[in-house]
Amino acid sequence: MEENGRRRNPLGLKLPRRTFIKGALLGLGSAALLPGQAGAAWEAFLQKNFREMSDAEVRAVIARLEKEAAGEWGKEIKIDASKAKPGVKFGYGLDLSRCIGCRKCVYACTEENNQSRTPQIHWITVLRFAKGEKWLDLENSEKYYNPKEVPEEGFFYLPVQCQQCENPPCVKVCPTKATWKEPDGIVVIDYNWCIGCRYCMAACPYGARRFNWARPGIKAEEINPDTHYLGNRPRYKGVVEKCTFCVQRTRAGKYPACVEVCPVGARKFGNLLDPESEIRYLIKNKRVFRLKEDLNTEPKFFYFFAT
Repeated sequence: MEENGRRRNPLGLKLPRRTFIKGALLGLGSAALLPGQAGAAWEAFLQKNFREMSDAEVRAVIARLEKEAAGEWGKEIKIDASKAKPGVKFGYGLDLSRCIGCRKCVYACTEENNQSRTPQIHWITVLRFAKGEKWLDLENSEKYYNPKEVPEEGFFYLPVQCQQCENPPCVKVCPTKATWKEPDGIVVIDYNWCIGCRYCMAACPYGARRFNWARPGIKAEEINPDTHYLGNRPRYKGVVEKCTFCVQRTRAGKYPACVEVCPVGARKFGNLLDPESEIRYLIKNKRVFRLKEDLNTEPKFFYFFAT
C-alpha cells in the first residue's frame, strides 16, 4: 500500500519502501511478526517470487493487487497473469530507412503501458544522428531534438528500447532475482520484488531501464485498465521498469502498441521460432544488425535498412 508516495508497513508506520525493506533485511522487521499485526501489507511483503507461486497463489495476489489498484486510482484495473505460449520467442525488427523520428511510438508506449507523465518516463528513446557521423556512439547521440517537422534533411533516427537480450546482463546482477527472462524471450520485472538498487540499470548497455524517483504521476482517466502483472500494471515509487514488448498485448496475439501506431510501417514484430514469420524473413533477406553485438548480449531486436 502507498500513501503520498510512501509505503505503509505492517506496523502502521509510514516509511519509504526502500527503508522498510532494508530494515526488515537487517532483522528490524521481525518485531512485526506478532499475533494480530499481520495484514495485507505484511502479506505483500512476504509474497513469494512470481515464478515460485502456484496458480492459486497467483490468483490470490492478483485479487489483492486489483483491490489495491481500485482503491488507489478509483477505477477497476484488470491485472492479467497469462504465461508464455509454447513454441514462441518474440523478435523485433526496425527499418531505419523508413523511421522519420516522429516519436509516435514513444507516445503510444506511454499511454499503453501506464508510464508516469510527471515526472516523465519513456521506455523508448528516439536518437537523432547526422548522416555520415559515427552514429553507433549511442552515449553521445542527440535525444532532445525539436524541429518544426520530421524527417529532417541530413538526419536519420534510431529508436532504442529494451533489446530483450537472450543473454541479459541485467538479470545476472539483480540481487533479489526480481528480473528474469521468460520462455518467450521477454525480460520482465516483478515490481513487488524490486528493491530499487538499480544494479540492472548500471548493467544494461543500452540505457533501456527507468527508475521511479517519485510516485508515478498519472491521472486516473489516463490509466489503461488492461494490464499484466509483469508488464504495464501501475508501478510503485522506487522501482525499475522498462519495455516488455507489451506483454499484455503480445501474449494475447496482438502487436505491441509501438508497432501498431508507426505511421510509416518501420516496426516489425513476430515469432523467431516460426520460419514463415515476418521477422524471420527480415533476418534472412535484409542487412540486419544488432546494437553492441560485441558484448555477447544477443539482442532479439534487429535493425535493418530496407533500401
